Amino acid sequence: MFIDTHMHEMTYSKDSFLTLREIVELGREKGLGGICITDHDSMGLREYAREYSAEVDYPIFTGIEYYSLEGDIVAFGIREYPKERIPAQEFIDMVKGQGGVCFAAHPFRNNDRGLKEHLLKVKGLDGIEVLNGSTSREACGRAGLYADRLGLATLGSSDCHVPEKVGVCATYFPEEVKTEEELLRAFKKGGLKPAYYHDGRYHIVGLERSLVPQYYTR
Repeated sequence: MFIDTHMHEMTYSKDSFLTLREIVELGREKGLGGICITDHDSMGLREYAREYSAEVDYPIFTGIEYYSLEGDIVAFGIREYPKERIPAQEFIDMVKGQGGVCFAAHPFRNNDRGLKEHLLKVKGLDGIEVLNGSTSREACGRAGLYADRLGLATLGSSDCHVPEKVGVCATYFPEEVKTEEELLRAFKKGGLKPAYYHDGRYHIVGLERSLVPQYYTR
């Protein structure tokens, strides 16, 4: 199944123009099996997302895109998170201490919000976002090289803030994922792969960025 693992909803991500209803409708239209709301430094949507997920019978997972001192990290499976910026390693350790998983978001985006070379220093990441629908092709390609070098899982995400970006990229999960427990287990088990949406379906890719159409990135 395909899940968009990095998305922003307008209630707690003030730079988003998407409601949860819109994200679900657009995600379903594209064939996503589930979505992940990862708002900026907030998990405030968790309870509403849980209720709405049950109402529409569609998997909605709530994580967080946390802005560490070194760059953005997406995490799932946690209940507590820092209210101020702390070092990346401290945040990763906190996630692991709660039994969660985390991956580096757009590590080489040119806005100084990615981990960049800190990928080589931190320990405990479960993966790297190598295909981000709101990041340049070149930056995605470099992230892919680091994921290969470090032997980390490769993920694809839209990082959507506007309707046209919903689901442009996603992550392939080799097994069905319906609950947060299954999501965490899938991360730890491995086999995740990045994918992009084109001609009405998702295409799984390896680390060869040349296979990815340029118009899926800025």
